[in-house]
Amino acid sequence: MNLNPILQIRQTPGIIGIDADRGQYSIQQPRADMSISTQPAQLETHQYQPVLKVDQSKANAAYNGGSLSEMNGRIYSGIQQIFLQNMANRVQQGNNLAAIHIPGNTISNIVGTDIAAVPFPEFRGPASIDNVDVDFEIRAMDTSYQPAELNLNVQVNRPEVEYTRGKLDIYMQQHPSVQYTPPELDVKM
Repeated sequence: MNLNPILQIRQTPGIIGIDADRGQYSIQQPRADMSISTQPAQLETHQYQPVLKVDQSKANAAYNGGSLSEMNGRIYSGIQQIFLQNMANRVQQGNNLAAIHIPGNTISNIVGTDIAAVPFPEFRGPASIDNVDVDFEIRAMDTSYQPAELNLNVQVNRPEVEYTRGKLDIYMQQHPSVQYTPPELDVKM
């Protein structure tokens, strides 16, 4: 007889199952919005016509006496000169008549010499190569310049981030257990 009882214990461990998937990121960023505008450069110029001035009043005075006031002025000053010369001649004749005792100072010699006509004063201006004045005026061109302008607007769009969580399943894949098997007793005696 065998009396060594042997107890059998059988143990099964528990197994936890974990099923996990990673989360996913989705990142998108729209392109930046740009607006560009330009203002062109502007150049403005203004050019003046040349001016030619010709003054030929002195030449007209030499040809035909010029204006009436100029001509009268020359005649008046010429008559003054003729009057003064005639007065000087009369004084000289009076002096010669006073000295009648000098041979050749006879009345016929003194009074007979002034029978020539006195010329009319010159009413025209002097003739010269400088009687025509020419003035040529050139004005510089006016220029104004406005440079071009560039307007640039950039609107940056923020990135769009989406996160999708993964799954996480925790479960018991195998439950723990303990089995006791008592020994068989052989009772045959």
